[in-house]
Amino acid sequence: MLVIAAQVLAWMEAGLPANHLTCRFAPRPGVGIVHLGLGAFYRAFGAIYVAEAMAARGGDWGIVGVSLKSPGTRDALAAQGWAYTSVTLSPQGEEAKVIEVLQDVLVAPESPAAVVAAMADPGVKIVSLTVTEKGYCHNPATGALNQDHPDILHDLENQLPVSAVGFLVRGLAARRAAGLDPFTVLTCDNLPENGTLLRGIVLELARLIDPDLADWIAEKGRFPATMVDRITPATTDADIARVAEMTGRRDAAPVLHEPFRQWVIEDSFVNNDRPDFAAVGVQLVADVTAFEHMKLRMLNGTHSSLAYLGYLAGYETIADTMANPAFASFVERLWSEIMPAVATPPGTSLPDYARALKQRYANSAIRHRTWQIAMDGSQKLPQRLLGTLEANLQAGRPSPCLCLALAAWMRYVGGVDEAGQPIDVKDPLASRLRALSDAAGTPADKVTALLTVTEVFPPALAAQLHALVTAAAEQLWAIGAQASVETLGLGPAGLGPAKP
Repeated sequence: MLVIAAQVLAWMEAGLPANHLTCRFAPRPGVGIVHLGLGAFYRAFGAIYVAEAMAARGGDWGIVGVSLKSPGTRDALAAQGWAYTSVTLSPQGEEAKVIEVLQDVLVAPESPAAVVAAMADPGVKIVSLTVTEKGYCHNPATGALNQDHPDILHDLENQLPVSAVGFLVRGLAARRAAGLDPFTVLTCDNLPENGTLLRGIVLELARLIDPDLADWIAEKGRFPATMVDRITPATTDADIARVAEMTGRRDAAPVLHEPFRQWVIEDSFVNNDRPDFAAVGVQLVADVTAFEHMKLRMLNGTHSSLAYLGYLAGYETIADTMANPAFASFVERLWSEIMPAVATPPGTSLPDYARALKQRYANSAIRHRTWQIAMDGSQKLPQRLLGTLEANLQAGRPSPCLCLALAAWMRYVGGVDEAGQPIDVKDPLASRLRALSDAAGTPADKVTALLTVTEVFPPALAAQLHALVTAAAEQLWAIGAQASVETLGLGPAGLGPAKP
């Protein structure tokens, strides 16, 4: 909190107003949603949709946010009455708006009982979450609960949990004990078939704790799948200062994001209790799968590919990377490999979607760091890259660009860049991946070693990928990321004409 304190002192010296950002709702809405993992993305995305839905159609859908790790977000927001500034960044300019949907923020390690009590409140109808892939305490290769995860071991032995999944189970147990219906569990994380996946993980943990509770959740609970999309870089100290200058008021927790947003939700809620999402542009559908796969593979897959290769080539942001014509051409080649493995959602053109993504990536107003996107790769690769690679292998389609991206991840987790400088690798398996890489001598040996990580690579798929990724790795280590991209990214990708 020293950074925030210093920033507030600077604001005071600059004469910026010390009052809350704006007036509250009158009257203040009741709480209908508890959200686990109150990071920048949810505040730039889901919270805004909820606020707009209440403004359009009413309802008590105020949000209690929960920070699962640290008090930083709570402390920053508390001083400003839980309101914060949302800044839309586009090449045409910036637009700031105050968001007032939050009613409170709890810090789970400080008071886990308060979090469970909030989830058990009769007025709460939805518990949503954005805890990133690693927050699900599961095996990314299989989708099953990781029963050996330290947080899960704790939650099996204690009434008050520490994991997001543990809070869901204990919150549902409290509602059952009180004779209440369950809340709808609304995941907003980038996981394939995320609702079904989370339901399985929750039921697995619940069954280990209380088989009758698991049966009740299975019968009465709802876990709608979702697809979420808005590029939201991490907020920096420079961003905080910039927002203060732009608005003339202090805000210790603004969020900055692109103009584009898309939320597709499976319309399956307990008692159909939800905000009027459709009134504010959310797509409520019977099956999210096609939208989800399109986004995970075409957006997240290329984002991760550009992150690893761009970082190794010396680029700080995705926009910087895309300003290089070789990378711009390379990403089109990537889409040409990915699109045959993607079912087209209703009313969608995959080539048009790719063209729109290319424009979004090139938005120089969004400084989305390659290092940030590269985080937690061991949790992201199965859904972002490996699913596409497996589909292409089964169909006999070549995937040289995807294999190069996978090789780039392998070089990245080795912890040393092409200039011999250390990489700050943020990943739950970072130390293990680094040890495997360090113990292997040649690029081929490193590929062999890393493909043994079964939490990431199913053995059968690893065997199929071995020769292909080895060839890509040998080239990457020999000539570097920039030259490797140039060899694959030459010429147009042939996305075809735009849909009229």
